[in-house]
Amino acid sequence: MPKARSKAAYMISAVAEQYQLHPQTLRLYEREGLLKPSRSEGNTRLYTDGDLERLEVILHLTRDLGVNLAGVEIILNMREKMGEMQAQIQEFIATLNRELAAGAARAPQQERTCLIPVVSARPPATVPRRGR
Repeated sequence: MPKARSKAAYMISAVAEQYQLHPQTLRLYEREGLLKPSRSEGNTRLYTDGDLERLEVILHLTRDLGVNLAGVEIILNMREKMGEMQAQIQEFIATLNRELAAGAARAPQQERTCLIPVVSARPPATVPRRGR
């Protein structure tokens, strides 16, 4: 499967030929909600690079792994949710880092204004146990 692509949109016939598919297969994938190509003013399906990447995943799942279309739909939905979750985790980590940095910047100032000196906490010393 070719990897070199431009920013153009491809018509259904070009995509079908490139991936050795019948155009009806691409229409079926669209009916099943697996692909969502854009449309031109003349209502011609136009496949973007993102659509082609998604098509490659679909073809890998169906041709190489033997997954049926219902399974492909589940897998694609799970991949999208995992991507969203990963973005949320990255945002949470960034927020946490900002909060920690802000807290570290405030800590020395708070120590100077405290009535009671702040002593850094140390882990409790462990007492060696005697054998029985």
